Amino acid sequence: MTTQELGPVRQAIVGFQMLFVAFGALVLVPILTGLDANVALFTAGAGTLIFHLLTGRQIPIFLASSFAFIAPIIYGVQTWGIPATLSGLCAAGIVYIVLSAVIALRGPGFISRVLPPVVIGPVIMVIGLSLAPVAINLALGKTGDGAAELVPGNQAMLISMAALLATVLTAILGKGLLRLVPILVGVVVGYVLSMAMGLVDTSPVSAAPAFAMPNFVMPEFSWQAILFIVPVAIAPAIEHIGDMLAIGGVTGRNYVEKPGLHRTLLGDGVATSAASLVGGPPNTTYSEVTGAVALTRAFNPNIMIIAAVFAIVISFSGKLGAFLGTIPTPVMGGILILLFGAIAAIGMNTLVKDGRDLSRPRSLVIVSIALVFGIGGMNLGTDDFSLQGIGLSAIVAIVLNLVLPRERED
Repeated sequence: MTTQELGPVRQAIVGFQMLFVAFGALVLVPILTGLDANVALFTAGAGTLIFHLLTGRQIPIFLASSFAFIAPIIYGVQTWGIPATLSGLCAAGIVYIVLSAVIALRGPGFISRVLPPVVIGPVIMVIGLSLAPVAINLALGKTGDGAAELVPGNQAMLISMAALLATVLTAILGKGLLRLVPILVGVVVGYVLSMAMGLVDTSPVSAAPAFAMPNFVMPEFSWQAILFIVPVAIAPAIEHIGDMLAIGGVTGRNYVEKPGLHRTLLGDGVATSAASLVGGPPNTTYSEVTGAVALTRAFNPNIMIIAAVFAIVISFSGKLGAFLGTIPTPVMGGILILLFGAIAAIGMNTLVKDGRDLSRPRSLVIVSIALVFGIGGMNLGTDDFSLQGIGLSAIVAIVLNLVLPRERED
């Protein structure tokens, strides 16, 4: 049975699992930047619904807090305050919308010429592999950046590996409904083991109110914040292309042509601008959820709509949100090892299916430089604006493909 054939109850269970996958990263951005976590949950759900409305419910993706904007948001909040920073984030969403119009005018063939498999393969690999240190740090009981230890190393390893093993075994050996929720099984196993070790503090759940209104904040116009934040939108906009290609590689469909990259960028841009109007961080397609889709074969977009509704409901529930916040980081760290690796494998499969000889100089140059720049931490730019990681990898691969002379076999 495929997820297209699932009844509403089973779709709801799989949808809730998708929210579990995204939850840790979703709330981490507001925690790091000073924004409200419940607002981030609300805008993730609302942004996902906006995206699916504008793209015709064709793509199984979930939108939530973008990591690319963490540094500029922190600086903006400290310099101009949250309302002014939100005006810059609103403008960043408008950049996506403008880019979508450019792509609509030039047509999808333009994208095919600029983004052949030799470009998109390594970019998709970078999306997964650049996040690998975050998964390992969480699995070892540390924060995502490895700066602090949250859980003792030995206990963290036991929990993360148990969660990973439970997820793997369920995905491979599970049958029926169980096979559709391997990540949820991994979370349950890791959570129960964490409770047995005394690592779960349930006091926040008892103290939290059953109903709590998210702390919505309206933006205030600021040219300084807009001019500072808008350039940052270029890199995640390019990253969006890689994400669309990644989910297309999972489902076997070409979303660049249908519903069209112009519509997906429009959905992302409107969702980002809408989030900023109530105090939420910019939205982006989540690689974690794409990895979960690859693992569970949950190709039905309705599942993501269900996950979005759950996110909105939870944003008003103090207790449920507090409960999700009690999940120890090693639980998700173990599972993310598998999910991020799945993204990298999709990129590798893109190159394999293309059938191109990667030992040929032109292909070798594009793939190797894009991978090393994206994973190695190369940083190009100034203190005020720089490109690195996935965005830099995408730009370098695109430029090299355009400027390097074609070989006879091409």
